[in-house]
Amino acid sequence: MQELVFSPSDFVAVLNQTLESAYPGVMIQGELANFRVSKNKWVYFDLKDEYSSVKFFGTIYQLTGPLEDGLMLQVRGIPRLHQAYGFSINVQSIRPVGEGSLRKAAALLEAKLTAEGLFESYRKRALPYPPECIGLIASSESAAYHDFIKILNSRWGGVMIELADVQVQGDAAIGQIVRAIDYFNQHAKMPEILVITRGGGSTEDLAVFSTEQVTRAIAGSRVPTMVAIGHEVDLSLAELVADRRASTPSNAAELLVPDKKHERQRVITQQRSLDDYLSYLMKNAREAVKNYQKELQVGWKEYITNAKRTLSLHRQVLAVLDPDTVLKRGYAIVRSSNGVVLRSIKQVEAGDTLNVVISDGSFEARV
Repeated sequence: MQELVFSPSDFVAVLNQTLESAYPGVMIQGELANFRVSKNKWVYFDLKDEYSSVKFFGTIYQLTGPLEDGLMLQVRGIPRLHQAYGFSINVQSIRPVGEGSLRKAAALLEAKLTAEGLFESYRKRALPYPPECIGLIASSESAAYHDFIKILNSRWGGVMIELADVQVQGDAAIGQIVRAIDYFNQHAKMPEILVITRGGGSTEDLAVFSTEQVTRAIAGSRVPTMVAIGHEVDLSLAELVADRRASTPSNAAELLVPDKKHERQRVITQQRSLDDYLSYLMKNAREAVKNYQKELQVGWKEYITNAKRTLSLHRQVLAVLDPDTVLKRGYAIVRSSNGVVLRSIKQVEAGDTLNVVISDGSFEARV
């Protein structure tokens, strides 16, 4: 039997067909080594263990955040034999594994985003209270979703909720959460707030919420955001960048809407306070009216007394000045024949006829 002879290109093509058939996709876990970025786009690195090393090739868009040698990674990819560069795996997804590597990767990303100012307090926006429409990003099968809805409706009710049903852990979760945020931001009538929530879990379960894609999507949302993850140990980067953080899904509902029972009691209490205040005002008004009445009565009596006294004085003055009173004291009014009151002897000549008025009558006299 004649042995097959391949050209290098043919052999590479056959091997790639064989690899594609046998291993259409592989997941490899190992320690990151020789990590480098070329032209701000291409990514090259190795994954190694104690005995072997495998080369990988990808783009920066597949990274979940900054990486450095020594991290433990799980990388999904497609095995390929390149004609010029040899064997490598084309990256489909990358994620740190193990609590130490996850924490280190999150710390690297936090430092990067802190330098950009994404966590500054001035970027935090006020949330509407209570909102009329909420965009909810969660898994519809999760306890977090049901807890949030239950508490929200029991406390207030009437809030419109639009759900984006997403995975909240695993490789697919990153893209789904990012697309959900973009979906709500593209609405003609956007919700008033986005709530991104899930229950607690291990560091690995929650790793999605410390990825660069999710963190930047939350930071870039035009809709104010609240992130509620059911844990209290380490805050995810999503929680740090959100406008508001809630400790649990239930706490998110409590922060967003008031308790209608408490509000009803508050209204009742305010009504009672208002009634008491109005009663207080009415009582004071009645007392003031009574005081004014007393003051008016006293003042009016005093006014009448003073008026009477003044009138009496005026009468006395008038009595003193009354011509009749003067005439009764023996005085007379003398007028000339043409009625002019005589005040001087110079107004009289011998032979003039005068009219003399006394207290009880008048008579004529000749000079």
